[in-house]
Amino acid sequence: CTMANSVLLVALGSLAVASGSVAPASRPALRLRGGDTARAPLAAGKTASGNSKLAVRGGGGAVGGIDWTLMLYFAGWYVGNYYYTLNNKLALKASGGATDGFPVTIGFLQMVIGSLYALFAWVAPDMRPQPNVTPSDLLQILPVAACAAGAHLSSIFSMNLGAVSFAQIVKAAEPAFAAFLGVTLYGKSISKAKWLCLIPVIGGVCLASLKELDFSVWALLAACVANLFAAFRSNENKKLMDTAGLSDRIGSTGNQFALSTILGTLSILPFWLLLEAKRFGTFVELFKSSKALSSNLVTSGLYFYLYNELSTLTIKKTSATTQSVANTAKRVIVIVGVALALGESLEPIKMLGCGIGIGGVLLYSLVK
Repeated sequence: CTMANSVLLVALGSLAVASGSVAPASRPALRLRGGDTARAPLAAGKTASGNSKLAVRGGGGAVGGIDWTLMLYFAGWYVGNYYYTLNNKLALKASGGATDGFPVTIGFLQMVIGSLYALFAWVAPDMRPQPNVTPSDLLQILPVAACAAGAHLSSIFSMNLGAVSFAQIVKAAEPAFAAFLGVTLYGKSISKAKWLCLIPVIGGVCLASLKELDFSVWALLAACVANLFAAFRSNENKKLMDTAGLSDRIGSTGNQFALSTILGTLSILPFWLLLEAKRFGTFVELFKSSKALSSNLVTSGLYFYLYNELSTLTIKKTSATTQSVANTAKRVIVIVGVALALGESLEPIKMLGCGIGIGGVLLYSLVK
């Protein structure tokens, strides 16, 4: 999959350059960090001279004790997430926004774009081996894919109805939903320390809501629904990966995400047909006439697929602690960066709530 991973990074770099011509001039420049396939986690080491140095066990991509491939994947994950969030909001605005927009169409087409890329990766010579899954395997993957698609579509509704930064703050409370579902539906036990960590998570979201200038109950509810879907996806994915031989038949992390994207696209097709297909002619005319819509829709679809695949590769390669810290840092960068680029409110009490909530998420991820 080395070729496929290289294509991911090249594509993200090209998209970042292209996006500069269609996004607001106020977009801040970000210097960030990104992951890959399973290798041993990062560890603190020392050089022969005794100086402290970042070391990576496992070899490939390491130069001077640092796995630069891993750093590039972190960069791809962060930059891709940032630009997806920004371009997605710009596409939603260009299509009509909360009053007369096309959130389902945009979400569906983003999934279609990702599916086309996944199919291309299988067809292109030497890019990615095809999975060897059975119809029964696809049925087992379908619930995870449907939940992932539901989380994606619900997040788009939330960002269309309110401020992106607010939607991201609410989505940071996903561990609270995962804990509740894990205990009530999946028979899991949560330690007292983890339950206590959920207090600042929920409290931070409530505090951030107090001074949200673009507050919308519907945006809040949509973000909560996205958290529910994401929590179901997480729990179902753990069950899925316990299926004997399934990982071998799928073949790679990239194939797993590709299958999930394609099946997820099919899952939300009925909702698009029911809710917005009758207006598709209007959308096509708008797509042809508005460069802001066409360019941001296409780039956001590619960013969405590429950053998600890079994040799964990163997570597989790093330790749980590294994942928690990296995901927390990524969320802060996206919230603040996109808010600055879009001119959204950054009231002190909102940012305080954001800090408390995300800090609680970090503690929840780290405590036993």
